[in-house]
Parts: sequence; structure tokens; C-alpha cells
Amino acid sequence: MMKTVNICINGAGPVGATLACVLAQAGLRVLIIERSPLDAAIGPHLDGRAYALSEGSRRVLAQSGVWSHLPNGAQPIKEISVIDGRDVSRPRPNVARILTRIGTRSLIFGAQNLPDNEAGLQGFGWMVEAMDLRRALHDALRHHAGPNLIIAAPDQARFTFDDDGAIIALASDAQYRAQLVIAAEGRQSPLRKQAGIPLTRLAYNQNGIVTIIQHENAHKGTALERFLPDGPFARLPLIGTDAAPHRSAIVWAAPAARAHYLHALPDDTFRREINARLDKHVGAATPIGRRWLYPLSAQYAQRYVSHRLALIGDAAHGLHPIAGQGLNMGFRDIKILSEVLVNACEKGQDPGRDDVLKLYQRLTRPDNMAMLATCDIMERVFSARHPAMQILRRVGMRGFETATPLRARFIRRTMGLL
Repeated sequence: MMKTVNICINGAGPVGATLACVLAQAGLRVLIIERSPLDAAIGPHLDGRAYALSEGSRRVLAQSGVWSHLPNGAQPIKEISVIDGRDVSRPRPNVARILTRIGTRSLIFGAQNLPDNEAGLQGFGWMVEAMDLRRALHDALRHHAGPNLIIAAPDQARFTFDDDGAIIALASDAQYRAQLVIAAEGRQSPLRKQAGIPLTRLAYNQNGIVTIIQHENAHKGTALERFLPDGPFARLPLIGTDAAPHRSAIVWAAPAARAHYLHALPDDTFRREINARLDKHVGAATPIGRRWLYPLSAQYAQRYVSHRLALIGDAAHGLHPIAGQGLNMGFRDIKILSEVLVNACEKGQDPGRDDVLKLYQRLTRPDNMAMLATCDIMERVFSARHPAMQILRRVGMRGFETATPLRARFIRRTMGLL
């Protein structure tokens, strides 16, 4: 017998699972499908990965009930140092004079830069270990499971769209009819491909190295973003443990060949390379987590919607991690899409109607494209070696330092408060 739901979400990663909890809490009937067991990626060992979450993302996670399930809490980011370390060796005298005149090679964002009309802010964002977020998502889904949230995992589905919705045929033999299907399967989204939505990719010929370190001294909630000759290097504060009271996450981008070389270094050599790039106030550091290596690229779907289908998160857009906004854009999608769908249902409207979906696209895609362009420009400007680009970087940093309204708006946008 075919069962009916309002919404079917394909994919139970951070974006899909959080959206399912938000919609189920609002009273919509939701089916969420995930090809792997929900606890497949949860284990007792240190994962080596972490997420930088904006305040806006934290609020979405709190609304969904996920935030309260975090087993170890989250670390607020209280201060951010951005340093242009891409010095040109032996610059020509005229270039050196210009750089000396400009002066600014670093920016520091502290408590004085936080929005003053937002009560209770603890910092610019939050750091959460990937394993902790996965546990919280698993527990939140199980908590909401019931009449309003049906979980099919591990399972897969075949989707057939018609005028009134979609028929979802699960590999487990169950069948559902949904008014709307949401693709949350990530960058390789099968539903996006099935709908024939064109995709544009931007290649950077870079790889990112991700791991966790322990260090001698407390980080005091500070984060570092240093732009170096072989690529940007970020240290992001994490909550400590009994075994490692002072910990941080490392995100380190480099040209592909260089990144593969660094990733494969012996432990002692890898440790020395990290220490050479760290801010000295945290003291000597030792990697303690697994090393991960990811190809870096950006991509965007030419549209976010099709007939009875909406794309969300990485299925719709993927960014270079230079500003840490990729996952946060997905949570912003959740906020807007959930509001659009709940509002339509409260008015007795069909949530899968074309005008409802086009409203979601209109409210998300322009800002997402602007952020994608910003991250792309930042990557190209900060990775360039030409002396003229070093001057441009310094001019831009000096202007950002003095342009208070621009700086305030940028901070609010990256914090997810716009």
C-alpha cells in the first residue's frame, strides 16, 4: 500500500538531516532516505575533521534540536587573525616602498567587531568536531522519528515524477508518494542529474589537508588564517579533552602535487611543517588526528529547482573553503526553504508548486552566487604571486580595515545574520 508524505529528502548528511528535523517539528510529514546506516560513520576514534559553523547555522541547528544533542558541546571562535604572508622574495625597490607605505598585512577581528545589536553572542562562529555533529544528527533524527518523520536507512530509491508529485520506490519494497522531493545528496547529486539541471565547475588544481593537532598553550578561542606561498593555512580552535586539553583543527590548502607531498610526509616532518606555519602563542604542536586529503573546487547548479524538486546544500552549490562558508550556505538554504514550505502548508498550499519553489530559488540563489564569487576572488587574489597582486592584497586589507560599514556587513554575512 502506497503511503503519502509532504516531503521526501534524499540524503541524511548534515543539511538533509537537519532540514528533516526542522520540517517534522513544524508538523510536515517527511520521509528521509539515506543509503548508509545512520550510525555508519560514528566511531570511538578521533576522526580528524571538524566543522566551522556560523552563528546563523547554530541557530538552525538549535531550532532543529540537533545542537542540544552535541555530546561535547562546541568551541566559540572569539578572535580571528588574517595574515598575508605571501611576500614576494626580494621585491623591486618601488614595490617595497609601496608595501611599506600601505603597511597593513594583517587583520584582527575581536570582540569589538561583533554586531552590537545581537544579544548573547559568544563569538564569530563555532567549531564542532565532525564525529560529534554526526552523533548529534543521528540522535536528533531518532528523537523526531515517528508519524512526522519516517527514516529509510540504509535504503535507496527510484523517483518517478508526475504532475502532482513523485512516486518513491524504495529498494526495501516500500512505496511513498510525496508532493515535493528535496535533493540533499551532495556534490554528485543523482537527482540533480536526473532532472537535467546544468552544473558549472571551477577547478583550482588544489588539495586541502585536514587534521587535528594538540598544542602546548591554550588557544583562548582564537583562529588563524595565514596566506602563505604554498597556499592558505588555517588553525581553528577546538574544545579540549582530558587527554589533549589544548586542541585545534588544521585546514591547509596547497597546489595538488605539493599537497600530496605534504600529506604523505613522515609524522615528524609533517609536525615540523605545521609548527613552521602556526601562530607562536599556542606553542609547539603535534598532529593527533587522521590526515584527510580533499581536491578543492567550486561548482554551482544553473538553477535550484525543477518540477517537484528542490536542490539544497552541496547539491546546489559548492565553495572553495577559503572563507569556511560551504556548509554554512547549506544551513542558510535550510532556514529559507523551511520557512517557504511551512508557510505554504499553513496556507493550505501545495509545497511542491512551481511558484513556491521559485520563491525559494529567488531568496537563496543570488546571495549564494555572491558568496561563491567572493570566495573565488579571494582564492585567486591570495594565491597570486605577482608583485602587483601583493600590492592589491595589501590595499584591499587596508581598505577593509578602515571601511567600517563594509566590514560590519561582511561580518554579519559570514556569521549568517543577514
